[in-house]
Amino acid sequence: AVAAVPEALPAVVTISLAIGVQRMVKRHALVRRLPAVETLGCTTIICSDKTGTLTQDQMTIRQIYTGDKLVEVSGVGYEPKGSFLLNTRIFEPLQDVHLEMLLRIGNLCNDSHLHLEEAEGRWQIKGDPTEGALLVAAAKAGVIHESERRQYPRISEIPFSSETKMMTTVHRTDADKYVAYSKGASEVIIEHSQRIFNGGVVQEFTAAERGKILGIAQDMASQGLRVLGLAYKPVAQPNEVSDQDLVFVGLVGMIDPPRDEVKGAIKLCDQAGIKSVMITGDHKLTAMAIARELGLLKDGLAITGAELDKLSDREFEDVVDQVQVYARVSPAHKLRVVEALAKKGHVVAMTGDGVNDAPALKKADIGIAMGINGTDVSKEAADMVLTDDNFASIVAAVEEGRGLYDNIKKYLMYLLSSNLGEILVMSVAVLFGGLLGTGGSLPLIAIQILWVNLATDGLPAIALAVDPAAPDIMKRRPRPRNESIFTRPVLGLITIGGVWSMIVNVAIFVWAIRTGKSLIEAQGLVFMTLILIQFIKAFNYRSDRLSLFKIGILGNKWLIAAVLVSFGMTVPILYVPVLQEVFHTYPLPLVDWVIVLVSAATIFPVLEISKLLIRRLSAPELNR
Repeated sequence: AVAAVPEALPAVVTISLAIGVQRMVKRHALVRRLPAVETLGCTTIICSDKTGTLTQDQMTIRQIYTGDKLVEVSGVGYEPKGSFLLNTRIFEPLQDVHLEMLLRIGNLCNDSHLHLEEAEGRWQIKGDPTEGALLVAAAKAGVIHESERRQYPRISEIPFSSETKMMTTVHRTDADKYVAYSKGASEVIIEHSQRIFNGGVVQEFTAAERGKILGIAQDMASQGLRVLGLAYKPVAQPNEVSDQDLVFVGLVGMIDPPRDEVKGAIKLCDQAGIKSVMITGDHKLTAMAIARELGLLKDGLAITGAELDKLSDREFEDVVDQVQVYARVSPAHKLRVVEALAKKGHVVAMTGDGVNDAPALKKADIGIAMGINGTDVSKEAADMVLTDDNFASIVAAVEEGRGLYDNIKKYLMYLLSSNLGEILVMSVAVLFGGLLGTGGSLPLIAIQILWVNLATDGLPAIALAVDPAAPDIMKRRPRPRNESIFTRPVLGLITIGGVWSMIVNVAIFVWAIRTGKSLIEAQGLVFMTLILIQFIKAFNYRSDRLSLFKIGILGNKWLIAAVLVSFGMTVPILYVPVLQEVFHTYPLPLVDWVIVLVSAATIFPVLEISKLLIRRLSAPELNR
């Protein structure tokens, strides 16, 4: 009964999960629900927001279009240093009434703050990076955000939403006059504008001008720039403002550079059979340009939220596997994407940071919230929180999840194979003692079995739970979510290890009895051979597919330490007289040590050859 029950299993599972979660925290992934750790290893698709997750989340305005002028803006990051260039020549932006109006709109229709971190000596943005880029551009022109806010106090606002894709604020210009400033997606601002501001004069916004400006916006987007439109309109009553009938002022094109490490992470996903999908509110051309730069968009499709709305559920399910970029989407679209992918049998990881992202995060197999920019609602709905908002951390978490599942498989193989070997040794000796010539004597007494379980099922099993990930862990296809942990290779190695352990130990016992050794000597030999076989098994079971020579004999220092400690605890049982009497052991002479070591060592080539044969017979299953 002692041998049949893997009594260390609950402790080892708990410890391995706890250690796995700690490893993920070190790689910036905070797991809120433990089942998510296992699910991560099954992930087939990662749907990720663009801004801040795939990119650096540091917007910088590069181009401004106003009144037939395309102005280049120099400078990097949030430091308000840079120049405005027209036809490669520096000019003073506040001397241009059109550009001055555009900068004012960006400065006032804004909830962010630009400040200097004195401790770090760096300029930082408190708030949205897109709004921060507008503040920095205004500051480069000499416009101070706080001063303008005092001069033009905000009276009311229509906040930005993912549905309207724009924001409007109302400001008092003098005693009884008000003006509404708006910013948002370029095509939305153009659509809502009936007039155009041209060099200080308000004119009718003709169809030809609309087409021209839309073309300029597309040109900017094709360069990987995020494009915003800016507009205004005078209002009579500040509390009755709407976002219609605007006066179009201009466009700004800003860039959020991709994170350097994301390219490698996406390539790693490709090797691991995991599809990467970008979801963004940006213009389609902007999203496609960034996706291509990251290596995410190859031969797949890119669709917008508007195009998605035109597809029926059946039509969308037919193409969802081909889509790699979703642009101009709302949180409702995210939920629809998750549902369509789930119907196709995918295990989906979905990122989100807003309140409205909560349904999609709940529906996804792995909901991932942003730790820096995410709302409390999104974090509560998620299974995992990224502490650095980085796509690469998602891939690292997947790797850790795969490694943790592998480790569970390793110590299950080890524990069950060891226990099977013990059961078979006792069963064969009892059932076939007459045939074997042992007279029905037991090869082990109860206290010896107890010690074998204590020495071999404890520390070595826990050490396998912290085994480093196999070198090919991210070169395998995702395992099916409903796949049993007891695959054919696992069952094969458990059975072979247990049966060979039985054969060796029964052979030792029969030899000892037939050569005239006492029962205590025979039991002592079996006792030590069984322990050493199980120590060697622990190293063999560090992988169910790779040779120990490939993963490295010294690759797990904790396992080496665990085996040495357990062996050190066992040796006194052989040489301390009081313990010899209790455990039915004797001080092994050198020749008996040689017999024990050689016999135990035979398990090593047997398991290595078995892994080679299993790899060949189960190649599709192992390489899935």
